Amino acid sequence: MTGPGTAGAPAAPTAPARAGAAAGRRGPVVRVNRRAVLVCAVALLAVLVLAVVTVWLGELGISPAELPAVLAGQGSRAQEWVLWSNRAPRLGVAVGAGAAFGVAGSVFQSVTRNPLGSPDVIGLGSGAAAGAAAATLVWPGVLPGPVGALLGAGLAVGAVLLGAGRGVRAPLRMVVVGIAVGAMSLAFVQLALARATAEEAQTVAAWLNGSLLSRRAEHVATIGIALAVLLPCALALTRRLQLVEMGDDAATALGVDPGRTRGLAIAVGVALTAAAVSVCGPVSFIALTAPQIARRLTRSTGPGMVAAACTGAALLVAADLLAQHAPWGVQYPVGVLTALLGGSYLAYLLVREWRKGTA
Repeated sequence: MTGPGTAGAPAAPTAPARAGAAAGRRGPVVRVNRRAVLVCAVALLAVLVLAVVTVWLGELGISPAELPAVLAGQGSRAQEWVLWSNRAPRLGVAVGAGAAFGVAGSVFQSVTRNPLGSPDVIGLGSGAAAGAAAATLVWPGVLPGPVGALLGAGLAVGAVLLGAGRGVRAPLRMVVVGIAVGAMSLAFVQLALARATAEEAQTVAAWLNGSLLSRRAEHVATIGIALAVLLPCALALTRRLQLVEMGDDAATALGVDPGRTRGLAIAVGVALTAAAVSVCGPVSFIALTAPQIARRLTRSTGPGMVAAACTGAALLVAADLLAQHAPWGVQYPVGVLTALLGGSYLAYLLVREWRKGTA
């Protein structure tokens, strides 16, 4: 059976198909968004300024005038210890984990086409924390902590997709199921804490709130390797995710497989979240707010991975600086501060989505 028109003649390609074919003949087109470049530059400058202030403030702080000499290896032994054993690893983990949370949030918000579809809202961060707790407290020595976090995050996202029934095609249902999965994951974490010794429980409890205290070079290496491997994968999926956001029909017409793209993107997002949680705990709301702030600043319609990474890094470094030197006199884990600020932003998003749903 032939279609309308002349029998046996090939059907005329649609406009999107012609555009995709033309783009394919010309090869990949690289377009530079000057506003996005400016936003990334400002975010990186903010990270640099905040890093200098973090090294400067506090006991044994190193002033900006002394910092070049210490970096060149000409400082005192105390200054060398403060910089390379205390402040630098903490800053390195904050920058890397913030970037990983930002990219993971951008990936999941793009896949679900929902600003609420971030890893911490749909239970992914809690699942990673449960996996890490299982690997370090319940069955120590069986798996490394980062691998346990990865398995926990994978199980959590699998449970959310199954519980939502239609997977990512039911984003609001994913949020509801994710809240339930997150609650069950935290219940497992509490069970693990009950089995631990008092010293282990105190350490893990601080980590579960999201903490950058006592970070070491190995934590910087872990998140650095994860970003080196996974960030290029996320960047390679950016164009496909942008087409998937237009709808499955449009993406298919332009030669993109929506199901495969979502599967790859979810795998990258799960691995990034697990890597970040394994080095600093489940820091709340960076994955939720960073992509949204980046999109508004860049006025971009796509995922904007690089802008989300830079914004996430700046947010986490700023939150950690505030947590260390807040006027209330007590140094809280950085996750407490991000939860306090991010909760307000989540309430704003929920009200806005509810108004859109009832409009």
